[in-house]
Amino acid sequence: MTLPELEPAEAYTVVPPRHARPIVILGAGGIVRDAHLPAYHQAGFPLAAICDREVSRARSLADAYAIPQVFGSIPEAVAAAPSDAVYDIALVPDQFAGALEALPDGAAVLIQKPLGNSLDEARALVAICHRKGLVAAVNTQLRFAPQVAAARALIASGAIGELIDLEIRVSVNTPWEMFPFVFGMERLELTMHSVHYMDLVRSFLGNPTGVNAVTVGHPLKELASTRSAIVLYYAGRRVRAVITTNHDHDYGSRFEESFIKWEGTAGAVRAQLGLLLDYPAGGPDSLDYVLRDERDAGWRPLPFDGSWFPEAFAGSMGALQRFVEGSVPVLPTSVDDVIDTMAVVEAAYESDERGGIAPRYGSTYAEGN
Repeated sequence: MTLPELEPAEAYTVVPPRHARPIVILGAGGIVRDAHLPAYHQAGFPLAAICDREVSRARSLADAYAIPQVFGSIPEAVAAAPSDAVYDIALVPDQFAGALEALPDGAAVLIQKPLGNSLDEARALVAICHRKGLVAAVNTQLRFAPQVAAARALIASGAIGELIDLEIRVSVNTPWEMFPFVFGMERLELTMHSVHYMDLVRSFLGNPTGVNAVTVGHPLKELASTRSAIVLYYAGRRVRAVITTNHDHDYGSRFEESFIKWEGTAGAVRAQLGLLLDYPAGGPDSLDYVLRDERDAGWRPLPFDGSWFPEAFAGSMGALQRFVEGSVPVLPTSVDDVIDTMAVVEAAYESDERGGIAPRYGSTYAEGN
């Protein structure tokens, strides 16, 4: 059996496109301000235009990043865009369909995660992309975080052997008030946050054969769900893949956690995602590894440059641009791949609704009851 973690797509290497295309950004919210624009500026990607119905907000960002054109509607931005533009849709999922319909047929587009609010919405969005011939990717940028990229390269080298354990744990105090659109959502944690982690597990291990999950809200908060536990099954492999998140740990920083840990038959790697420890300012990032045959050396740092925000966003945009120019043969974040992440998210919600397997309590439990 070929192990997917040993054969990652070439696009996961953090290499810039040979000839970057101009970017038209649709949306001027906080994520654009804090991640998209800093990443693109740092990477030297050309910025052609920014569009937002709150024109003053778009103009403020345009002034900060020397973006030559500002628009208040998507049709206006599309009409003035260069023929080789790459569109960056940084809107909420409810607005994706309209934005995609407004793009020129055959255009290249990067869609903010998640790919819709549900699997049905995701399928409808993929259908639009197919009908219009769009070269469409999803901004599942955690796949390209610098510490993840360095860990992926080490794992692909075979240094830690076959993956037998992939654990992601987040226990932090997330400032949901920074994202007012999430209040009133029927679905929250799995769709808007843990989708990152389910997608990341898929990028290493492929599609799981089963999903078990529970996701719950906090009794003192008016939010759909803020804490989750997810187990992904891989039939035929002795691997444990588990994700646990708690966004309500508001008892100080001493016991906060935010990490990804890969354990293999020959070693292990652990990445700390400092961004979540004090979002949005962020705490320290780190990446360390240990090898079974060199255990006397203990855990050692593995070099990497940058952080999840903003550098990962240049990685996801760069992968799309490299695919469009033909310098990589596969687009691993295409809508046709990420639709499977949405299938995993949907399965997690279905598992939560079923409530698990009822234990057969008591010595008099009748078979079949």
